[in-house]
Amino acid sequence: MPYIHEFGIIACIEKDKEYAAYEPEKYNCIGVDGDLFDELLSKDFGKKIHHLETFAHNTNRPFKSLAYWGITLIPPSSHKQFLNMVCEANVEYQSAELEELIKKIAEAIKQDKWMIHYGV
Repeated sequence: MPYIHEFGIIACIEKDKEYAAYEPEKYNCIGVDGDLFDELLSKDFGKKIHHLETFAHNTNRPFKSLAYWGITLIPPSSHKQFLNMVCEANVEYQSAELEELIKKIAEAIKQDKWMIHYGV
């Protein structure tokens, strides 16, 4: 299995569903290399991400940050903050993968949809 973090958009969030299955195709996920993500976490991005309001595996389990080894649900209310963090990080990295993540977050904002993150 590749060492990546994957991000997708949930078409219709199910409030009591346990999002435990690995289904990146279902959510049209894009990947960010694990080494790049680790480097981001070791910098300012890592400090900021710990303030991002998310949910772990279902909408009844509030969380902050992204579950490194698990599944994180990112509500629309957190998308702009997440987008700003990724855009700031990409000023330094100029990464095609981060550009794809920026597009994915922008798409979720436009559609007012939840996002899903699969950790490594």
